[in-house]
Amino acid sequence: MKRCFSQNLLPTSKNRILTLRDSNLISFSNGLGLISRRAYASVSASDLQFGQPVHETHPHLLKASEITPGITALEYAQRRSKLASKLPKNAIAVLAASEIKYRSGAVFYEYRQDTNFSYLTGFNEPEALAVIGKTSEENDHIFHLYVRAKDPKAEQWDGARSGLQAASDVFNADETGDIDQLSKLLPPVLAGASAIYTDIPLKPSPKSVFSRFFSSPSSKSEGFAQLLGSRKVQGLKPIINDIRAFKSDAEIQNMRKAGQESGRAFTDAMGSSWMREKDLGAYLEYRFRYRGCDTSAYVPVIAGGQNALSIHNIRNDDVLRNEDLVLVDAGGEYGGYITDITRTFPISSKFTKAQSDLYNAILSVQRKCVSLCRANANMSLDQLHQVAETGLTDNLVGLGFDMSNRAIETLFPHHLGHYIGMDVHDTPGYSRQGWLKAGQCVTIEPGLYIPDTDQWPKHFRGMGIRIEDSIAVQEEHPYVLTTEAVKEVDDIEALKG
Repeated sequence: MKRCFSQNLLPTSKNRILTLRDSNLISFSNGLGLISRRAYASVSASDLQFGQPVHETHPHLLKASEITPGITALEYAQRRSKLASKLPKNAIAVLAASEIKYRSGAVFYEYRQDTNFSYLTGFNEPEALAVIGKTSEENDHIFHLYVRAKDPKAEQWDGARSGLQAASDVFNADETGDIDQLSKLLPPVLAGASAIYTDIPLKPSPKSVFSRFFSSPSSKSEGFAQLLGSRKVQGLKPIINDIRAFKSDAEIQNMRKAGQESGRAFTDAMGSSWMREKDLGAYLEYRFRYRGCDTSAYVPVIAGGQNALSIHNIRNDDVLRNEDLVLVDAGGEYGGYITDITRTFPISSKFTKAQSDLYNAILSVQRKCVSLCRANANMSLDQLHQVAETGLTDNLVGLGFDMSNRAIETLFPHHLGHYIGMDVHDTPGYSRQGWLKAGQCVTIEPGLYIPDTDQWPKHFRGMGIRIEDSIAVQEEHPYVLTTEAVKEVDDIEALKG
């Protein structure tokens, strides 16, 4: 007998138990009676095609219980249950998948799913909608997933789709439907909800004045607004941020994998010789993937010499000069989770005395702040930033800098750190004022950027140095996720002999 899907017994809520799938039947109890749904008859899942890897088609990427690398079907169900528990009774959360974005004409960018949608569903296709609701039963919830139907002609051009059956059989939706029929399927769901939480934009809100002048609502937002009618909606982001801010062991393992392999790539790069920024950047992006990451987490910053004075220099088009330092801010992504690393090192084999002095002034502060990334330190990211400002100021005074009139704000213009996870700047809007707690993941990245002006000591002018690691906060000590990227002066110099 061929298995349709490989799934462990999965408790999805208090009264609903998803049972082990056999070759032609999927059954679940919803407290009202046994409901049976026909699956893919006697066809093995390994003979089918899906819009993303599943264990049966990609056993080299996914274990039997996983929806995405490292994250099981059970964990996705627990996330939805946790979200539902924070909603009022009979309220629903509505989330939309990201749309395909085009570079020009029919040429599209690599697809990236909306982070919150991905976090709650694991589904990695466009044109999909998820509804998660809290039922009248205590600790129970519903999960609807509306997706594109299978379409052989469209799939010949654009690749496989998972389809409606997989929405229930792989992604464990209680109900599913064709996204093209959403105007008929969604109104009854909305009408029965006591409250609606969503971040789907109902009006265009581009950031720039230029964009606002030319923008018009998307068909998605217009259609959803029409379905809502006069119903008021509430923002979903604050609720999901409170959940996503605390990482599970599986999430931290994915971030450790990304940090470990990215850190090794950094160390490999620091031991090699480079003549151009773009060559160094290309090498790192290749090594991230070669070592097991899925992709780069963000556009890398490769900034030689005074290019490092620009915090986000991503042109990466200059030559590298032996007398300069190069600042590299880059990282890989694994299983949907990122790492964020910055290292600054000499193009030649050795730091100059001035470069070494400024570098160590930053490194000592970075190490102190990393050591405080533990729950029992009772410190927030904002408080750690003040620690960094004080430490950098003291160290610069020792190097002959005039640090009066809040000069540190000129030389250290960015925040010490930010939250990380599925996004480089994770859980946007989540406060940096609360004490760090176990399970949160952050960056610690002090830096100094010395303008080439007479105000500063001559031998430090034009230098930009930043040192950054990714950290998982634990109760009694920090867990450095990126330790393979060496950062001591002696260790960096030893790489080139």
